[in-house]
Amino acid sequence: MAGVSLMCGDCGTLLKSVEEAQEHAELTKHTNFSESTEAVLNLVCSACGKPCRSKTDSDLHTKRTGHAEFVDRTSESTKPISLESPKPQKDVEMEETGDGSGGTQQEEMVVPEVNHELLKELEEMGFPKERTIRALHYSGNVSAEAAVNWIVEHENDSDIDQMPLVPVSSKKPDAPKPSLTPEEIKQKQQELKERARKKKEEEEKLKEREREKERVRVGRELLEAKRIEEDNERKRMLALRKAEKEEEKRAREKIRQKLEEDKAERRRKLGLPPEDPAAIKPSAPPTEEKKSSLPVRPATKTEQMRECLRTLKQNHKDDDAKVKAAFNTLLTFAKNVATNPNEEKFRKIRLSNANFQERVGKLQGGIEFLQLCGFEKIEGGEFLFLPRDKVDVAVLHSAGSELNSAISNPFFGVL
Repeated sequence: MAGVSLMCGDCGTLLKSVEEAQEHAELTKHTNFSESTEAVLNLVCSACGKPCRSKTDSDLHTKRTGHAEFVDRTSESTKPISLESPKPQKDVEMEETGDGSGGTQQEEMVVPEVNHELLKELEEMGFPKERTIRALHYSGNVSAEAAVNWIVEHENDSDIDQMPLVPVSSKKPDAPKPSLTPEEIKQKQQELKERARKKKEEEEKLKEREREKERVRVGRELLEAKRIEEDNERKRMLALRKAEKEEEKRAREKIRQKLEEDKAERRRKLGLPPEDPAAIKPSAPPTEEKKSSLPVRPATKTEQMRECLRTLKQNHKDDDAKVKAAFNTLLTFAKNVATNPNEEKFRKIRLSNANFQERVGKLQGGIEFLQLCGFEKIEGGEFLFLPRDKVDVAVLHSAGSELNSAISNPFFGVL
């Protein structure tokens, strides 16, 4: 099989042509080359199209750019290698024009000339001389910044640290490239900075638009979440009100049943026959006769106590704390007298006492309730006094029961 590459016997590098072998020899001083049937790899990056001549090159490219997919085009670029030395460009041109003498002398290759000040500046930055010369040559000797940019873009090239060579004719002064003056260099640097500034401003504007879109999106999400929360809160309030109404309905029914039971119990104690349910319905409205017909009996006094408590709560329905304090104070008076009937200090209350006035005296129904318990006004209305011989424990117990019911029943006084 014909050879498709040249292998360096000193380092094992595969080279595509005699020209590459000559450059390799000049840079490394290696002279042992042999023809090889192993083709030089040609791995082309699928993302950016950069060719890589070895697995090492492709790994470095992947590490630098993140591109991991390569197309193996080795077979497409493989061709038998020619061992003839390349003709110098001048000889080729002379042969093409018919003016050549048929000689095959190769033109001498030399290191290109670069700006020595820029070369020194880049070497002081720490870049190798070969890399610096290559960067300055291919960036046009414009500025150190342009050379650095070229190095950054080509840092993974396999020949980045090889000294560049150009034909000696390119060094002739017949077409010298004019070097830039310091003012021109500053101007170009300023232009580069201006372009970089504009590019950064555009990127910032784009980022700001993206941030504004994100703020709008987050704002919409917050509004939607707030709307959902308000809907859920309305549903909870409706459910709570419905439950309260049902509870109130059950409490009303319980109170009604309790009243019916109390009424039946009073009729039983008075020796009256039970009421006929059929006869109750048409005569339900006239309730005043029942109240007016029972003021002297114990059951009527209990109703009067309940009416006093109901009046007190209805007159102060917007101040539950004050109503509760009044009920607890009245309960304390009734309990103290029932428990210690012989203690006069529990049976005598000064009406002008500030605490008593604040808790009971100023509230309509408070003093009336105590009078129903047996207290009487004495000494020109300065005191409420319950004589020892008029202490009725049964009445006091009834008063305590009514007070406990009023305190524990949240719907007391709503009827």
